[in-house]
Amino acid sequence: MAYTWPFLAIYFSTKLIVGGGDVGDFTPCLQFFYRSWPPKGLTGTPICQRYNNQYHFASLYSRPRRSPWFSAYVFGVPSGKRPAASWKYEPQLTYPKANGNMAPFPLGPLDLNVVESQAVDPDYTNSTFSRGHLNPSLHHRLHEDRSSTFTLTNVVPQKAGSNDGPWESLEQTVNKTLAAYCIGKAYIVTGIIPYQSQEHWIKNKRVAVPEYLWSSYCCPQFNNSLPQHLRSAFPTYAAIGRNDINSTEEIVPINKSVKKQFFGYDVRQMSLETLEMYLKQRFNTVVSVFYDKCNGQGN
Repeated sequence: MAYTWPFLAIYFSTKLIVGGGDVGDFTPCLQFFYRSWPPKGLTGTPICQRYNNQYHFASLYSRPRRSPWFSAYVFGVPSGKRPAASWKYEPQLTYPKANGNMAPFPLGPLDLNVVESQAVDPDYTNSTFSRGHLNPSLHHRLHEDRSSTFTLTNVVPQKAGSNDGPWESLEQTVNKTLAAYCIGKAYIVTGIIPYQSQEHWIKNKRVAVPEYLWSSYCCPQFNNSLPQHLRSAFPTYAAIGRNDINSTEEIVPINKSVKKQFFGYDVRQMSLETLEMYLKQRFNTVVSVFYDKCNGQGN
């Protein structure tokens, strides 16, 4: 596939090989999954997301879609201001012998091999989509953890009406709920649901657009004095959000009374079992998000 972006430097192509210690294997970063057990049923390229020589979260990446199926992380109560959006990429998706750290995009020309292997900033520039974090900066305490989320291997094309509206409200709700009532670690997995009939793409047909986003947390140890309205939110909680105002209402109904800019981007809260039912229907395979559905004590 050829690209004519004027700022791309053309390099001689080399064969891309899957490899490297942080791409292709979740083993170095199993601590981001409940009971060290990554979700089952989805296939892709595992990435242990490393920034400044430290692992910060994990993502299952789809090379054909140039976007992640999901990102998994351990929740932290946020501290300080939101870091500046310094966008990064994953060198090992292109060069297996890279040192494993995500890297900032260069100020000058982009390596065409990087462009071929994953999403890059120009994919989102002047498109109708925002960069939608699966692992949001809001759900981390340390500055480096928060900064590490600004990588395009953790991002999907998300409509602003979702990203700045109901989906952001969901992230804020999860933040407040876990901060107030979760004791010990909370494990979160956030992913996407593709369109059923055919793929939808960003403007240049390089990055696939999801029809829905989903998220679920596992908090195995929690405060027993939960208010009545939160008793169904522990130990697990799940939700699916619309990313297309033209989607049917079978999975997520539309709230007719929301503000115009957020109309059609509703989020439906549900049980983990209901979420997994919808994932099974769309992916045509059993998808298990947490080990033993988050029953028992966490690690």
